[in-house]
Amino acid sequence: METSFRQLQRGIIFLTVIFIAFIPASSQTGEIFYVGKFSDANPGDKLPAGWNPLTFNKIKSHTSYAMVKDGDALVIKAVSKASASGLTRKIRIDPEKYPIVQWQWKALNIYRNGNVTKKDGDDYPARIYITFEYDPKKMSIVERGKFKLAKLVYGEYPPSRAITYIWASKAQVGTIVSNPYTDRVKMIVVESGKDSLNTWITEERNLFDDYVAAFGVKPPMISGIAIMTDSDNTKESATAFYGDILFRKK
Repeated sequence: METSFRQLQRGIIFLTVIFIAFIPASSQTGEIFYVGKFSDANPGDKLPAGWNPLTFNKIKSHTSYAMVKDGDALVIKAVSKASASGLTRKIRIDPEKYPIVQWQWKALNIYRNGNVTKKDGDDYPARIYITFEYDPKKMSIVERGKFKLAKLVYGEYPPSRAITYIWASKAQVGTIVSNPYTDRVKMIVVESGKDSLNTWITEERNLFDDYVAAFGVKPPMISGIAIMTDSDNTKESATAFYGDILFRKK
């Protein structure tokens, strides 16, 4: 069985890989803060403004992302074929001031072998990561030491934890479960199964409340966001679309 120290190390590396690809975003103002205004992009743009590719060293096959028209809307299309990669953006948002996260997405299929509890089933046609800043006041001595080491390597602290909203294959909607690779990432099932496939869905979550439910404490500042469609574990294929993503006041 993996020791708690090894689990901590794995979790920090996992979050660091996501974190270091981010590009800074401007400070939020007003009632609504858009982190992904994809509808304002141009169809010929390779990536939306402020977003950057997220790839993993050990995964050579990458998911493709493109700005496309779907009906009258300009959105991001993701196609995964036994592959994994994402798009990321660095942001800094107070989740107590902007607790509501809202987005639109559409999936065309789910995975036969998708399973939220197993590493070989840890694939989702659509998912959204939200990461949170490192807060030394809430860390043990061992944890602070590991995060300081990560800062020496990468130049800044990686996130402390992450919430992932997922479209699962079989798990019940509302389920909160640790990612099979690290308990520093909690996954929340917001869609599951085939009933809503091929349909645009607007999701709205109270991220502040979700963090408290997942980790048992109030969240620190949000540090970044990522979208990802992956199928490297199940070796299957999926197509999904992502619309605008925003945070807003309660």
